[in-house]
Amino acid sequence: MSTAPIRKPRVEDFARIGGLEALVRGGTLSVYPLVMYRAWGSAAVVSQIYFAVGLVSLLTALMVPALARRFPRRAIYLFASGLYLAGAAAGALGGHWVTLALLLSVMAAAISFVCFNAYVLDHVGKTDFSRLETLRLFYGGAGWVLGPALGVWLLAVGAWAPFALVGAASMVLLVLVWKTPLGSGKAIAKAANTRRRHPLAHVQRFFAQPRLVTGWLIPVIRSCGWWFYFVYVGIFALENGLGETVGGVASSLANMGLFLAPLMLRWMRQHSVRTAVRAGCLGGGVFFLAGTLLSPWPWATVALLIVGTYFLVLLDTCAGLPFLMAVKPSERTEMSAVYSSFRDASGIVSPGIAWLVLQFFPVAGVFAVAGVALLAAWLVAGKLHPELGVPGAQRVRGRSPAGS
Repeated sequence: MSTAPIRKPRVEDFARIGGLEALVRGGTLSVYPLVMYRAWGSAAVVSQIYFAVGLVSLLTALMVPALARRFPRRAIYLFASGLYLAGAAAGALGGHWVTLALLLSVMAAAISFVCFNAYVLDHVGKTDFSRLETLRLFYGGAGWVLGPALGVWLLAVGAWAPFALVGAASMVLLVLVWKTPLGSGKAIAKAANTRRRHPLAHVQRFFAQPRLVTGWLIPVIRSCGWWFYFVYVGIFALENGLGETVGGVASSLANMGLFLAPLMLRWMRQHSVRTAVRAGCLGGGVFFLAGTLLSPWPWATVALLIVGTYFLVLLDTCAGLPFLMAVKPSERTEMSAVYSSFRDASGIVSPGIAWLVLQFFPVAGVFAVAGVALLAAWLVAGKLHPELGVPGAQRVRGRSPAGS
């Protein structure tokens, strides 16, 4: 055993882990909708499968706090990285095995997200949250930008090829998580000396804090917007004669907005978190609705949707901050699990709504749902404090919170 002192994880360490996970997920981001569509032959059936997978993912995320009382958080994080690798192996088999691959990948993402955010709350100060989110998105830019287009291109080489890429990246991720000095988690050490709560007690605590509910709802809607885009832009292009590669290229172009994250952060700091969140919701909602209206011209729809996703990138940099800034230190692990459920909630709500919409409307109808939801989030964001995220020295004293 080394006698060298164990250093504390830095913001850059978390950004690298998040960036590498972006490659793991980005490599199959546009592949899964296509291979699922190939395997089952129906957008509605694909939506039903995504709905079921979303339910499992939500239950998985809510189980993490209970697992954390029995196993070190680091071991759970490594297990999640292993699930990514197992999912890649299942996907390489092709056919209906891709359904299992999708399930394993989504479960891995759910567990990883809980662990990642819990470690961030342990080791990163609130003043560095914005910097971390921006660095993570920037580091992950290559994975999110190159991954979707590269994955679809590899799909033409062989159905196994994109999963081979993801498998290799998953192995590197596992090693990186192993070598980074994350520890077992402060909250876990504290839990050993405290009385156990009912497994759903943290959910009750969550609903008892309106600021957390508002801070959770906005990421849910943002995630729904991304879900509708990534799953259905490729199917929309395929059904309108634009070809399979359009979905991957459109996803890559959308993710190029990640490189604008530093500029978005600078703009947000000049204004406030609430202003940034409302701008992202409003812009995304308007462009998604406009894309639906122009659906008779498929290329115009794809172009408008891509522009709309740049507003979703703005939300990626700021939509999670209201929740993270409101979490009490004593509830980090539990509330990290609740917060991470926004992805699983969107993974349940989005395919459920999409399946219903597709019974009466073409695929473009799901983009209209995304637009309406984002405009609803714009209204919800009006309840945030007008100076949330503004340094204390720059705040206007005496101003009452919005919605109070």
